[in-house]
Amino acid sequence: MVESLPPKRFQVIPVRFLLPNLVTLLALCSGVTSIKLAIENRYELAVGAIIVAIILDAVDGRLARMLKGSSRFGAELDSLADFVNFGVAPALLLYFWSLHELGNLGWIAALSLAVCGALRLARFNVAVDDPDKPAFTKNFFTGAPAPAGAGIAMLPMYLGFLGVLSDAAAAAPFIAPYVFGVAILMVSHVPTWSGKNMGGRVSREHALMILSFTVFFIAMLAAFTWHVLALCAVAYLAMLPFGIRSYRRQAAAWKGSNGAEP
Repeated sequence: MVESLPPKRFQVIPVRFLLPNLVTLLALCSGVTSIKLAIENRYELAVGAIIVAIILDAVDGRLARMLKGSSRFGAELDSLADFVNFGVAPALLLYFWSLHELGNLGWIAALSLAVCGALRLARFNVAVDDPDKPAFTKNFFTGAPAPAGAGIAMLPMYLGFLGVLSDAAAAAPFIAPYVFGVAILMVSHVPTWSGKNMGGRVSREHALMILSFTVFFIAMLAAFTWHVLALCAVAYLAMLPFGIRSYRRQAAAWKGSNGAEP
């Protein structure tokens, strides 16, 4: 007599599939908590919660690849969490902090950030499995990724916490076009460097240097949080032209070796 298999809902799920999803849920909790903190006018903690979500978002993908625990469910959960954490949450933070002073115009600027974040994620999900993409394109994103977009969109808040923008309400007419520009960058076709291929293997001679730099960066982030975040946002924007130039060089090399447009 052949023993029947247990129903699908009772089959065992390996732990390696659960851990990345747990990290994603923690990131989602952090993003939603940032909205609560913003409503309570605790803006520094609210921005800190989004930064925690950005860090957790970087961890969950690498954890899934390391444990070989990637799944379609995890990919869908990650996209939904990213929309909340890096689309809705920073848009609401910026609106409560400054953009509300512009009325409907401020709301449109905040709305553009959330909508473009959703469009950015949808485009990424459609294009991620494209088999016709040249190999070198794996080193680049198309447009700013959602976590980076959220990070640079909040640059005015970093400057406000540092005292550079002493009056967030008065700065609203300048913050609105900046936020709208970040939203456009997210859905643009501007090639931006991807860090997905980083963190695989490190040579022995570079290991100590990388560890030292990581510890130094974390210490600086803890001691001078808003200085470091503002510097990172400005550096990311400043690196955009170099990313475009690198993409064009690699595209030209690929075209020369294959005789076709990427």
